[in-house]
Amino acid sequence: MGFSLKVGIVGLPNVGKSTLFNALLKRQVANVANYPFCTIEPNVGVIEVPDKRLPVLAKIVNTQTIVPAAIEFYDIAGLVKGASTGEGLGNKFLSYIREVSVIVHVVRLFEDSNIIHVANTINPESDIEVIESELILADLGTLSKQAEIRMNATKEEKATRAAIDFLIPLLNKGTPVRRVGLTEDQKQSIKHLNLLTSKPVIIAFNVSEKQLEEKDLTEKRASEYLRNVGESSHFLLFCAKLETEVLALSQEEQVEYLKQYNLTETGLDRLIRTAYHTLSLISFLTAGEKEVRAWTIKKGTLAPLAAGVIHTDFEKNFIKADIISYDIFINVGGWINAREQGVVQTVGRDYEMRDGDVAEFKTSA
Repeated sequence: MGFSLKVGIVGLPNVGKSTLFNALLKRQVANVANYPFCTIEPNVGVIEVPDKRLPVLAKIVNTQTIVPAAIEFYDIAGLVKGASTGEGLGNKFLSYIREVSVIVHVVRLFEDSNIIHVANTINPESDIEVIESELILADLGTLSKQAEIRMNATKEEKATRAAIDFLIPLLNKGTPVRRVGLTEDQKQSIKHLNLLTSKPVIIAFNVSEKQLEEKDLTEKRASEYLRNVGESSHFLLFCAKLETEVLALSQEEQVEYLKQYNLTETGLDRLIRTAYHTLSLISFLTAGEKEVRAWTIKKGTLAPLAAGVIHTDFEKNFIKADIISYDIFINVGGWINAREQGVVQTVGRDYEMRDGDVAEFKTSA
């Protein structure tokens, strides 16, 4: 089926991970009690990717069934210093991170004397470094467990060993794998090890409402923190408290409420957009009487592979695809008019899918 986007929410205890998770899911599923390790099992939630194009398409093709793309969010218990060696809830949680496509690292910027900080002080740089260090140590543990190569080792085994020997000294110096600049061949040779620091990271700074009002100043401070720790990941500001309050409002009220903070969308929408951008993901669309649906693929995916996202047999038996951009599809009013007006493009195996392509695949079976 489609690309499965899994996002892991990590951070020190009491930084607002579970509050963010609850806001994302639009329902209370995680325990947000004010003490470390209240999250004993990772909370997993599947949420819809907001896409305003889908209801418009549904109206045109006259269907009631809309299937948006989905993202899995994993709320992973608060890591602490020493997690890689079993401190707190230890390695169990690091193993959950291995399953995700992108890590959202929640960092606390807000001050609140009622909510304890695990280190008793608000220090974003230190918090970022603690989590990064634990992930680096976990990766070093993974690499040190890999067997030395045998005399009759395969070419692949030799490539993996060479990449491991190259990475160990860099990790020991505190450089995460994602910042090393590995070649595509090197990346392939260690892919099966699923190293934690090879995953892209989005830093989500949890701020107060006042800090959100002073957005430019807060963003400048956040950029400085990241620069000081040598981090070049995407970041965004969100206010977990505000995200929770927004949930109780209607769609129209939400727009007005967010406007007070010069925001046009919720933290959820911004986080999803950032995740798509970070992972170079796009959506193509299918629109028929049965259903209207969004499918997530990597940028640069060719038509047969995109067809295979719908059904594996579609890739195998791919003949061609009828493609039309969303905007043109809407303007002409659907498939029949589009074909009559000659604006449908028939493409072959070498066509690279674009975001918002409305597609109909032709197969031999």
